[in-house]
Amino acid sequence: MTIYLLSLVTLAVIAGVVGLALNIQWGMTGLVNFGLFGFYMVGAYACALLTTQLGWAPWQAVIASVVLTTVVCALVSLISVRLDDDYFAIVTLAFAESVKLIVNNEQWLTRGSIGIPGIPRPLPSDIGMLVLALAGLGLVFAVFETISRSPLGRTARALRDDPLVAETLGKNVLGTRLRLFALGGAALGVAGCLHAFYYQYIDPTQFNVAMTASAFMLVILAGRGSHRGVLVSSMTVVLMIEGTRFLDDYISWLAPHQLAALRLILIGLGLILLLIYKPEGFGREYRFMRRVPAIR
Repeated sequence: MTIYLLSLVTLAVIAGVVGLALNIQWGMTGLVNFGLFGFYMVGAYACALLTTQLGWAPWQAVIASVVLTTVVCALVSLISVRLDDDYFAIVTLAFAESVKLIVNNEQWLTRGSIGIPGIPRPLPSDIGMLVLALAGLGLVFAVFETISRSPLGRTARALRDDPLVAETLGKNVLGTRLRLFALGGAALGVAGCLHAFYYQYIDPTQFNVAMTASAFMLVILAGRGSHRGVLVSSMTVVLMIEGTRFLDDYISWLAPHQLAALRLILIGLGLILLLIYKPEGFGREYRFMRRVPAIR
């Protein structure tokens, strides 16, 4: 049971890193990243290949993977950031599917559908893996929370709410979007490495659009733009998904496919209730304006 709880918390922490990445890209800046799983995949495969094929130390592989994912995100943003939101989202999704096709077909490099086994962990124990994941989450959270309180964060929110007004006021729209999208890519690189270390085996089936949908679910429940809310929503969503696995202990008369459908219904119902009773999410955005007491 202890191992299962450690596993549950570790998964929630990794989900939190992914949620923070999407929160700075979409929640703060308004850039819809439907291809999130593709950038996540780049980080995971880069880390796996560097450690298993080239024999790099895990910490060296993490640094290289984060740099690579950041550069890839910056390049995708650079060639498509001038597009409208809808078209930008399509470009990111197309990129992610292209990455998945390459990984599936270039077996000489990625082993295709066979996957990459034997990925070494920096810390071998389950507790060590949790500590490593918490360290990654803490680092990403500290950096993003600092950015959200900085002039760059204010500019990002202005671009999200009304890009035309922000540009009229002299804000660098393209530069700000590119930087923050790349920062989100760095966080996805961290999450991808944690994913590879945790499972110690990766294959293309682990990365799909459902991962992107889950990340959007995290950010919506957290409260768009709230990094602290992501920490709460990541644990909530993982508990909802994993907790429904035990339904067969109490509803044994349903067939497996019926239980799977019931799980989805209960998860969806839980999310709807949360949004009804807490529409602003678990957290609120950092407010730059302080309330001034009224003069009487």
